[in-house]
Amino acid sequence: MAVCARLCGVGPARGCRRRGAQQKGTAGDSSEPDTDPEEGGGGGCGEAAAAEDDDAAEERIEGAALAESSPRARAPLSLLDLPPELLVQIFGSLPGTDLPNLALVCSAFRRILRTDTIWRRRCKEEYGVCENLRKLEITGVSCRDVYAKRINPRVKSGRFMKILPDYEHMEYRDVYTCLLHRYRHILGLWQPDIGPYGGLLNVVVDGLFIIGWMYLPPHDPHVDDPMRVKPLFRIHLMERKSATVECMYGHKGPHSGHIQIVKKDEFSTKCNQTDHHRMSGGRQEEFRTWLREEWGRTLEDIFHEHMQELILMKFIYTSQYDNCLTYRRIYLPPRSAIDLIKPGLFKGTYGSHGLEIVMLSFHGKKAKGTKITGDPNIPAGQQTVEIDLAHPIQLPDIENLSNFSELSRIVLEVQEQVRREQQQEEEEGGLEKEHQPQAQEEEEEQPQPGPSQREAGRGAEEEAVAQGSPPASCPFVLPGGIASRNEDYPRTCRACFYGTGLIAGHGFTSPERTPGVFVLFDDDRFGFIWLELQSFSLYSRIKDSFQNADAPSQEAFDEMLKNIQLLTS
Repeated sequence: MAVCARLCGVGPARGCRRRGAQQKGTAGDSSEPDTDPEEGGGGGCGEAAAAEDDDAAEERIEGAALAESSPRARAPLSLLDLPPELLVQIFGSLPGTDLPNLALVCSAFRRILRTDTIWRRRCKEEYGVCENLRKLEITGVSCRDVYAKRINPRVKSGRFMKILPDYEHMEYRDVYTCLLHRYRHILGLWQPDIGPYGGLLNVVVDGLFIIGWMYLPPHDPHVDDPMRVKPLFRIHLMERKSATVECMYGHKGPHSGHIQIVKKDEFSTKCNQTDHHRMSGGRQEEFRTWLREEWGRTLEDIFHEHMQELILMKFIYTSQYDNCLTYRRIYLPPRSAIDLIKPGLFKGTYGSHGLEIVMLSFHGKKAKGTKITGDPNIPAGQQTVEIDLAHPIQLPDIENLSNFSELSRIVLEVQEQVRREQQQEEEEGGLEKEHQPQAQEEEEEQPQPGPSQREAGRGAEEEAVAQGSPPASCPFVLPGGIASRNEDYPRTCRACFYGTGLIAGHGFTSPERTPGVFVLFDDDRFGFIWLELQSFSLYSRIKDSFQNADAPSQEAFDEMLKNIQLLTS
């Protein structure tokens, strides 16, 4: 009972006073044990013990009364004893997905969770919503005006604002539950299923909207220009409890659309008013408008007949979808400290096909370039280039570099060496199949032998990275006879590696890998020389930032690459 009293904050009072009195009575003699009857036992008079128990009971009652009367002595026993302002702060720090369960605890919690400050904080911290619903009508510069200018400049703000919701009577709780949380699974990067052409869609929370932005490469051949974007759909609250999906395709402003989440990492869009995509001038006007947006020129400006055919084929193929598409999630590649450069998305030149988007990723001693957008020859999802980081190439001096035959001789020698090493590995693997795990460990620990040029090139690269400084650049010039869409390529390079490029006929027929040279210019640009095609592709990094796009693991990223490749194989 004494222990229970002490836990309640009452019992220790008597013991402390008694021990204090004993310490005074014994003149500081600390060798005498504590004789508190609740803690000790011994033979004593029963009446004296009973009297002491009565005194102890009276002291407990007095102590409890003092504790109740003292404002500082009583601590809150539950969350309900805390001030409502403090509960708002506590509840606002919890994930929004936990708040509905918290509302089921009691009516008091349910009333507090109606405070809009809690939901405003969750909208900001989880989805980056910074707009103030209460000030949108006062400031005069709201997200509605921004979208009127960004999406369709031809539409005046006043006319546009009439079809948008009235935010004055809207609450952050509705924004969170009916918009952000409901459509959270479609945020991130996606690749549309448009046959061989693919694409890059980024779904983001932008103001009080969820918008799907299609990212388009700059006009050919300006590979260093920024990406172009256009909206395909948007979602917002037209009423308090209802989210509205609008199709943004075409030139007549937003109109009715629909979004269906098919399964995990896949969703589809549908336009309910495809007549908004048509133009008064018919297909010819639509084609001319599309050509100006896609290529930044007219058909008369394109003199190459084969290029005209490819452009017309793409317009016919892509326009038939009318923004009724299926999207599959893609991830940005994970980054490692040993990567040659930062992996990510690049835009590159592909001859008559124009600029296309490629994802560069690193896989041990290999680097892969996977097409996010493609063409009828090599469709989206296929691995356009593969770089062998274990086989650097030492370029000849600048005088001999301009000779295509000299460069071709060096590359073919490395190709033959790679073939012999692969054949040797296959033979050793067949003989020592039982000891394969041990052989792999030894292979990782010991560097494979190679020519002096490989050791020199790789050693200089690794030494420079270890010292934290970029490797020394050497002069670079394209050999004679190599065709390039962009003559404004860098004239110095950091390193070169052996690689293979994927080529195929129209319709992805007879695909084969041919030797080439991967040329690293700097952290944001690289190139690839296609020996078989005698052409050069220049790649430049896409510097836009993408949210909700990082791969959860290397295994998830590898699985994503395999899936998008199988779709077009």
